[in-house]
Amino acid sequence: MRAVLAWKEKIRDQCVYDIAFKPDGSQLIIAAGLRVLVYDTADGALIQPLKGHKDIVYCVAYAKDGKRFASGSADKSIIIWTSKLEGILKYIHNDSIQCVAYNPVTHQLASCSSGDFGLWSPEQKSVNKHKVSSKITCCGWTNDGQYLALGMMNGVVSIRNKNGEEKVKIERPGGSSSPIWSIAWNPSKDEHNDILAVADWGQKLSFYQLSGKQIGKDRTLTYDPCCVSYFSKGEYIVMGGSDKQASLYTKDGVRLGTIGEQNAWVWTCRVKPDSNFVVLGCQDGTIACYQLIFSTVHGLYKDRYAYRDSMTDVIVQHLITEQKVRIKCRELVKKIAIYRNRLAIQLPEKILIYELYSDDSSDMHYRIKEKICRKFECNLLVVCSQHIILCQEKRLQCLSFNSIREKEWIMESLIRYIKVIGGPPGREGLLVGLKNGAILKIFVDNPFPITLLKLSTSVRCLDMSASRNKLAVVDEHNTLLVYDINSKELLFQEPNANSVAWNTQCEDMLCFSGNGYLNIKASNFPVHQQKMQGFMVGYNGSKIFCLHVYSMSAVEVPQSAPMYQYLERKMYKEAYQIACLGVTDSDWRDLATDALEGLDFDTAKKASHKHTDPFGQDQLRYLTHLTTSAFIRIRDLRYLELISSIEERKKRGENDNELFLADVYAYQGKFHEAAKLYKRTGHEPRALSMYTDLRMFEYAKEFVGATDPKSSRILMTKQADWAKSSKEPRAAAEMYLSAGEHLKAIDIIGEHGWVDMLIDIARKLDKAEREPLAKCALYFKKLKHHGYASETYSKMGDLQALVQLHVETRHWEEAFSLVEKHPQYKNEVFVPYAQWLAENDRFEEAQKAFHKAGKQNEAVKVLEQLTHNAVVENRFNDAAYYYWMLSMQCLDIARESEEQRDEMLRKFERFQHLAELYHVYRSIQRYTDEPFSSHMPDTLFNICRFLLNNLTKDTPPGISKSQKLGAYKLARKAYEKLQQLHIPSRFQESIELGSLTICSKPFHDSVDLIEGMMCYRCSTNNPLLSNQGSVCINCRQPFIYSASSYEVLPLVQFYLEEGISDEEAVSLIDLEVPHMGQRDAHWQDMDNGEMQSLRMNEDLDDEEEDPFTAKMSFEQGGSNFVPVKVSRSVLRSMSRRDVLIKRWPRPLKWEYFRSLLPDVSITMCPTCFKMFHSEDYELLVLQHNCCPYCRRPIDEPN
Repeated sequence: MRAVLAWKEKIRDQCVYDIAFKPDGSQLIIAAGLRVLVYDTADGALIQPLKGHKDIVYCVAYAKDGKRFASGSADKSIIIWTSKLEGILKYIHNDSIQCVAYNPVTHQLASCSSGDFGLWSPEQKSVNKHKVSSKITCCGWTNDGQYLALGMMNGVVSIRNKNGEEKVKIERPGGSSSPIWSIAWNPSKDEHNDILAVADWGQKLSFYQLSGKQIGKDRTLTYDPCCVSYFSKGEYIVMGGSDKQASLYTKDGVRLGTIGEQNAWVWTCRVKPDSNFVVLGCQDGTIACYQLIFSTVHGLYKDRYAYRDSMTDVIVQHLITEQKVRIKCRELVKKIAIYRNRLAIQLPEKILIYELYSDDSSDMHYRIKEKICRKFECNLLVVCSQHIILCQEKRLQCLSFNSIREKEWIMESLIRYIKVIGGPPGREGLLVGLKNGAILKIFVDNPFPITLLKLSTSVRCLDMSASRNKLAVVDEHNTLLVYDINSKELLFQEPNANSVAWNTQCEDMLCFSGNGYLNIKASNFPVHQQKMQGFMVGYNGSKIFCLHVYSMSAVEVPQSAPMYQYLERKMYKEAYQIACLGVTDSDWRDLATDALEGLDFDTAKKASHKHTDPFGQDQLRYLTHLTTSAFIRIRDLRYLELISSIEERKKRGENDNELFLADVYAYQGKFHEAAKLYKRTGHEPRALSMYTDLRMFEYAKEFVGATDPKSSRILMTKQADWAKSSKEPRAAAEMYLSAGEHLKAIDIIGEHGWVDMLIDIARKLDKAEREPLAKCALYFKKLKHHGYASETYSKMGDLQALVQLHVETRHWEEAFSLVEKHPQYKNEVFVPYAQWLAENDRFEEAQKAFHKAGKQNEAVKVLEQLTHNAVVENRFNDAAYYYWMLSMQCLDIARESEEQRDEMLRKFERFQHLAELYHVYRSIQRYTDEPFSSHMPDTLFNICRFLLNNLTKDTPPGISKSQKLGAYKLARKAYEKLQQLHIPSRFQESIELGSLTICSKPFHDSVDLIEGMMCYRCSTNNPLLSNQGSVCINCRQPFIYSASSYEVLPLVQFYLEEGISDEEAVSLIDLEVPHMGQRDAHWQDMDNGEMQSLRMNEDLDDEEEDPFTAKMSFEQGGSNFVPVKVSRSVLRSMSRRDVLIKRWPRPLKWEYFRSLLPDVSITMCPTCFKMFHSEDYELLVLQHNCCPYCRRPIDEPN
């Protein structure tokens, strides 16, 4: 056990009297000085100090439900605080408060003072108080909340019920000279009885049952204990006191070690709920948080695994039978070693040697054989039959069980790995790996180590094969190296290994783990991999022992892969050995049939001319033995009868190997090959009998041919009789399968719903047999076995059908993964997915899915429905966003489809207009419907003015604001309009009052408001409302509005002359030819007959004139709008800082705007191209983290 300091804080000139954790462990409540301090347990940061007490705070406690906590103080008061750190209740006692505790079930609060204790619960008005004869120092509730234990200064522990009545009284021997200073109930749910830990200043730790009966003897301490605290599950105790440190104890009071040494008394200590973190509070104000790290202490030998539990117990687990036995040592277990029938356990002051009672491999009863009563310091401990081996850095010591040192070896480098590799008792061998790469073999009765190998890198793990001929090494680079020990030759190497083990039952098999995979290697075949968590530490037969975190498990691994590797090379003996370790029934069947076919009778017949063994008897006998063993394994009596009959016939003198092979083929279902061999060997009746028994009449007819009409008639009669009498569909299906008529068999099986037979057929069929496989998949779909259907389609490679299956069964994740690999099926997946989403009211996702599938019209329809719903439900902000998305999708369709371009562009313009109107109207709607508005009055007025200039019918909201701003003329008009409309009752009174009030106001609008509608092209002040819309009444130039405040922006739109492309225009603007100076100007009166205006007198030849201003001046006039068109020279004179460009995607053209007031900072969203005052835009983006109009995230690229 190690204690690592997580954080440490110091409260100046204050003693930390008590600590309490919030039940979820996130906060720490501390009683220090006059305040209750709240800390973050993650980093020790002070969250908030709580004021409320007028004297020193002695105690704190948190309710089990985490809703409230309490604090008690020397000012005689109790304060109840909420989890939000707010005080909600305060009550007082007659003396200073010493301790508080919440009932874990009813949340009743027990508060104890020097002379009494009180019980309070939220549902009662008063506090029930009970007098006591001595000062209460500590208290605690049982786990079920039925009883309260009180520890007192006179050495008495009083146990009370929930009503405060005393039920049990425990009197400590020391009396008042041994005051009870801390008590704690064990929170474990595994204990049958409530156990109370009692620590007194007689320097004793005791344990009691609820009945008052003491458990065991008093544990003597060497200090005055100030605090006792259990871990959440009750497995450990933490205590601190006058020894200026906190110590860890077992639940039975056995000291395990020091947690943290301090400079003052440890006054309180608590364990963070459900964790290994401990927080200490000291007399000098120190608060320290430690993390306890418990290392794994264990040992493994073959199928026995011994490990430390609860720090003082050793559990020996039989990994095969899952039996476990617990050995209680009652002291800290430091090291464990296990070998054969020996078990060694190192304790702080001694080593215990255990042995098994019997030699039975399943015996789990251990008894002490020897005790070595000495203290040892070692890194590694190994036990043999008659010795223990201690490893300390470079030194190895061999001690007998009588503590006599018999041998000592000093290595040239640090010892990294040591393992007992067996041997006679007293002469065992050790395999030792050093940091410098040396690998040694040491015999315990030999003083001289034997160097096996010398590597260039450090050794991490070692193992030797069962025959001691091969050595497997994992080095520090995680590379597995396998050597021949005799020749020192490197046989092979594999990367990504962290541990390795040879199979104890098979010489040529080893396994190694690494990178989350288990790797099995047989002989020099390729590695077979499968996923596995943890470290592989042993390999016994088909069992692989895996250590994951703190638990060891035996994983059953089928040995199929290496068996088939041997079968491919016709190495039947080795394949049989592998199969004996553990393979499936189908693997045994494959081994048996392959071994049968391996009886190469034709070759044996040819060899008979050269050898005395004419039929290959030895080979045949061995292979027959192998196949017999294999068929015994799979309990296939048919094949056993066949082998037995072949052996009997051979004894009778039959030697026709082809006839034997024909029988084998017939049993394997290879009927045509069998018939050919029967015919070749002159046994045609056997072939006919085989066909008729199987009801394969057509094949029988073909075999007989037209030359034997008698046999043909017999066959026809048999077939007719069978067809007439047979009413067994399962038998019929099996016969069709035997005949290779898969389609007919599949029809029968599918109609009867025999899924097990159907999947068996599908898996046995070759992927080239598409028609029967397709029929299997069809029946799987009908029978609702979609997993089998998917497996069948995958085997066929029919991706189209597989996609359709996933869509029909709504397995969208599988469908999407297929589309990622095969994009050609995008429409087949996303269109039905979108329809399904729409059916399930997930319209936004449906719209995106339609868009992904390229179904733009459907995507537009979904968006239109979403927009309609948003308008109906008064969600105008969403309506604006959806209309904007609609417009952009229309633009996408226009770009892709020439036929729909004009219609889509009209829709684009309409939807853009509607999006802006709804975006604006949202602010008005919120103002009228909600009690507060985030907009300034002038902004609301601008919004109303924009709406009225762009709508055909009037809108009630905002009229009262026009009066406040001084737009009296406009207000009068609005009130006159409102008199003609049906007004909601909630606005009626305010409109009537406003109509009367406006009569007292001037007849003209405020000058400031009128100037706000100035045209920046012709400098004309426009009326607040215009029947011509949002354009200048003089020059017809459209106004450009800010999309937030809806003020008119100082921008004028201009157009490019013919022949100037967008790219050329941008490059000309970027040139930015500097202006050389300013020239004088004067006004000139212009009268064209229709209107009179003042214009600047400009000299076109003057190089100092701004060409853009000249274009504005000379091209305006008349009743029709004349756009500002600029030439290359004008573009060249512009500053890039003064030009904003809306770079619309095709087929739209780019739009250009010139700022006439460069000092006014304007920002344009790069996605929706809406213009804002820069300050407004930055504020809105900070509020919403996106563009307020198109909702484009600020971190999204343009």
